[in-house]
Amino acid sequence: MSDENVTLIGYTLSNVVRILEADSSSPEAWPEAKRVIGVMRDENAELVSAVESESLADLKAIVEGWYASDHGLPEQDRNVLKRAMKAYRKRLKLTLLDAESTVGGGPMSGGRASDIVGITPPVHYPREVWDELARLGRLVDVRQGMYELPPGG
Repeated sequence: MSDENVTLIGYTLSNVVRILEADSSSPEAWPEAKRVIGVMRDENAELVSAVESESLADLKAIVEGWYASDHGLPEQDRNVLKRAMKAYRKRLKLTLLDAESTVGGGPMSGGRASDIVGITPPVHYPREVWDELARLGRLVDVRQGMYELPPGG
């Protein structure tokens, strides 16, 4: 069970759609969708209706609409992504400060410049959050769980 404060509803529901497309009688798919939409009951009646009636076509259309642009994402997903970016920038800033203040820069110097451009993001957000930020172009997935800010970011 994941923490609701860092769960991406769109990611979870797109996985439900993928599972149902592969096996329409999957026993865990619709209960997972119903669990996830609990936080959105008052926000999106169309989504609630699609999940409650177990309409794969309607659910798929809604999820595809979300991913057509980042503005279409559910409010919770936008908030999670915003908090994750803030945590990433803070972690990057602290990593840079730590690297620039190491011994050897000279006591009378201003320190030395760091060549760090990417870091492993904070672990309290799941991998799908970082992958979604990379998909949106707010981060660049460079390799093996490392992300960096895009040029000009």
